[in-house]
Amino acid sequence: MLEIFGAGFGRTGTLSLKTALEMLGFGPCHHMLGLFEDPDSIALWQAAARGEPVDWAQAYTGYRSSADWPGAAFWRQITAAVPEAKVILTERAPDAWYASAESSIYAAAVAPLPDDADPLFAQVRQMSLDVVWNGVFDGRFADKQHALQVFERHNTAVKEELDPARLLVFEVAQGWEPLCEFLGVPVPDEPFPRSNDRAAFAAHIAQRRSAGGTVGPAD
Repeated sequence: MLEIFGAGFGRTGTLSLKTALEMLGFGPCHHMLGLFEDPDSIALWQAAARGEPVDWAQAYTGYRSSADWPGAAFWRQITAAVPEAKVILTERAPDAWYASAESSIYAAAVAPLPDDADPLFAQVRQMSLDVVWNGVFDGRFADKQHALQVFERHNTAVKEELDPARLLVFEVAQGWEPLCEFLGVPVPDEPFPRSNDRAAFAAHIAQRRSAGGTVGPAD
């Protein structure tokens, strides 16, 4: 059963959050990266993008937590379907978020596919276009002002519409303390995970988008 739901957009520290939640015992954590291990679920997210009814319990079967897209695109539906789940909204300075997303996950989604593209990479990329770039951002992510308005409206709506007792607004730079306090667990002795900077993402994409590879995470 889903106990923790991450409502933050990709590139707000979602891979770090996923790693942290799993270190705290709230795994497995659903994340865009995991779709490469569960390709049969891609059709469910494409159905959600078309506005079709989705069994959210089925979507999260076997997961205790979630972070990143595609789930964050459907935060209203999912938080309503699992009202007992705590919600974490990862935030980041808007301009820094846009620069990071534009040069990494957006660039990977719109770049021409090579002739030897991995079919699974192509499937996940198309789903990300349907759900995120043509869905959340209306096909206008390249318009920075529009993308920033979508980002800020999303964060404001999550904070205004959800019960504050259920919600943690979190920047991964804050580390373990606010996260562990919110979840009611001890602070680990290990450093808080820092995952997937832009340079690492670009190198990973370059290596993995051809046949036989996978796409990198969307932190």
